Amino acid sequence: MGNPGRVWLFDLDNTLHNATPHIFPHINRSMREYIERHLGLSSDQATRIRQDYWERYGATLLGLMRHHGTDPRHFLWETHQFKDLERMVVFEKPIIHMLRRLKGRKIIFSNAPRHYTEAVLAITGLGACFDAIYSVEDVNFQPKPMLAGFRALLHAEHLNPRNCIMVEDSLPNLLSAKKLGMKTVWVSAGYRQSPYVDVKISSVLELPKRYGRL
Repeated sequence: MGNPGRVWLFDLDNTLHNATPHIFPHINRSMREYIERHLGLSSDQATRIRQDYWERYGATLLGLMRHHGTDPRHFLWETHQFKDLERMVVFEKPIIHMLRRLKGRKIIFSNAPRHYTEAVLAITGLGACFDAIYSVEDVNFQPKPMLAGFRALLHAEHLNPRNCIMVEDSLPNLLSAKKLGMKTVWVSAGYRQSPYVDVKISSVLELPKRYGRL
């Protein structure tokens, strides 16, 4: 299934597993508390800043680095601590079988930190399906949708973007991928369409059915 010369770049959270019910609320709360502690702000102010930077930059971390000199390693370590991550991961096992059948190299490209990314890959068993893992540290803390982060991965892996397919739940990140010449797959259950999306699916499990359109 698929073209062996192709390279698949997969986002992790809300693309390969469902982070919405348990993981994202925990991370959002941890980020708000971090901003409260380190910037001396109220809970409401911290929530506003977190959301504002997310909307402006595509990642809260970028805003904190730019405007407050936040140490990215410290921030990512503190905000991605889980007492029982295994219980929080929502994952469909058939995804492993689907990925094994998908021809071509497969790379994880996540805005999350490495310790968390590796933990999720171990819990789900997804780690064995991928040839390489790029977390935010590996692209010099230049997370998607920054073009610099994409370019760092392409350079490190000696990839031509025209051979790459980005599979992702975030539309701004797909816009960057498309600008670089990649094919794009949007994992979204919503009704919205976009000219920057080559294929839209509600679950990665639909990838084999829709592959022909790429």
